[in-house]
Amino acid sequence: MAGVQDQLEIKFRLTDGSDIGPKTFPAATSVATLKENILAHWPKEKENGPRTLKDVKLISAGKILENNRTVGECQGPLCDIPGGVTTMHVVVHPSSVEKEKKAANQPRQSKCVCVIL
Repeated sequence: MAGVQDQLEIKFRLTDGSDIGPKTFPAATSVATLKENILAHWPKEKENGPRTLKDVKLISAGKILENNRTVGECQGPLCDIPGGVTTMHVVVHPSSVEKEKKAANQPRQSKCVCVIL
């Protein structure tokens, strides 16, 4: 692919506006590896951090990136700017185990069906 750089400088923007990075990655780096890097460098003081790769969604140029793709495959036309830093947005979704725990801790509402004759 013409114009694909061997190395890309990427920073990860968290939902509160803070960043992880920037850090340089080879274009052959998988999205799953980027997510592992995010897990390893997640700020300890932040609550509700991701616990697994499945908890993290990476968005670049308005697209959710798939784990099996490489950074080089996902880069947009703006990534070709020499010396430019690519910003990827990080969205954390709680794991299904966390969702189940929250649901179990919430009181169940009984449904009452009234029939008027």
